[in-house]
Amino acid sequence: MKKLINAPESYVDEMLDGLTAAHPSLVRDGAAGRVIRRREPAKGKVGIASGGGSGHLPLFTGYVGGGLLDACSIGNVFEGPNVDSCTEAIRLADGGRGVLCLYGNYGGDRMNFDMACELLEMEGIATRTVLGTDDVASAVPAEAHKRRGVAGIVYAYKAAGACAERGADLEEVARIAAKAVAATRTIGVALASCRVPTAAKPTFTLGDDEIEMGMGIHGEPGIWRDKLKPADAVVDEMLDRLFADRPPHRGERVSILVNSLGATPLEELFILYRRAAARLADAGLSVVSPLVGPYVTSMEMAGASISLCHLDEELEGLLTAPADCPFWRVG
Repeated sequence: MKKLINAPESYVDEMLDGLTAAHPSLVRDGAAGRVIRRREPAKGKVGIASGGGSGHLPLFTGYVGGGLLDACSIGNVFEGPNVDSCTEAIRLADGGRGVLCLYGNYGGDRMNFDMACELLEMEGIATRTVLGTDDVASAVPAEAHKRRGVAGIVYAYKAAGACAERGADLEEVARIAAKAVAATRTIGVALASCRVPTAAKPTFTLGDDEIEMGMGIHGEPGIWRDKLKPADAVVDEMLDRLFADRPPHRGERVSILVNSLGATPLEELFILYRRAAARLADAGLSVVSPLVGPYVTSMEMAGASISLCHLDEELEGLLTAPADCPFWRVG
């Protein structure tokens, strides 16, 4: 597989240099340069810090901006950030009212952020943690706390970020983030693997005529593998699985994210959205602020995910509030 890189070991650092050069609102910071923060730190509000491995742009660092994240630590491709970077991101996100740590439910990320929070609590920086757990393919509903965090975490970023901008305290921002996570469900489908720059072979192998339902964004095993099906049939199964896992307290308004995992073009995403919008209408659900595009990728993995965020008046107001980062602007 060909890549436009200089050397595998410089992949992440050169990417971060280019990201910040192209988007002056972002600043590369931290002792190892593995933190991205807002150029103009927001003081007097609750800070929001996130983090994760490279290879998923716009997640994680791409969502640093007004009404979203304040700082983000970043690790090597598909590897979580280290403790030092997590600590630096939280410290840089602190505007004097504490910091919400909002990131995906992965073991290494949890361990390093937990250690960072313990260290910073001794410095007097209050922290709270909310984990993204939206991937319905990764655990049954009774064990939803074990689920992976995937594309649906962007709804938690948006809701928590808007809440913090309104001046809410740390407990309230954490409540809103947890509410957004609880309201969101995601499932993905893969058609072809990506290749990590330092790896000698693709992360996984799928036949040219195969598809895998429920595969994770790092190539974690899915629910089934079979022959490729028409787009409408794929969307129908994805939505059937999301409908079967809807939150108990739900209304009649949803936001939907049809997300490219990296290689899937916008044309195909709109074919998927066409079917999804019709299915949602048939189910009596009104769509608010639909999102179609590459919001959470897995390098050049071919495939897509669909997320549904079930809205009430509170979440809808936060979702539609102004926000501005290099890859997502609202209002």
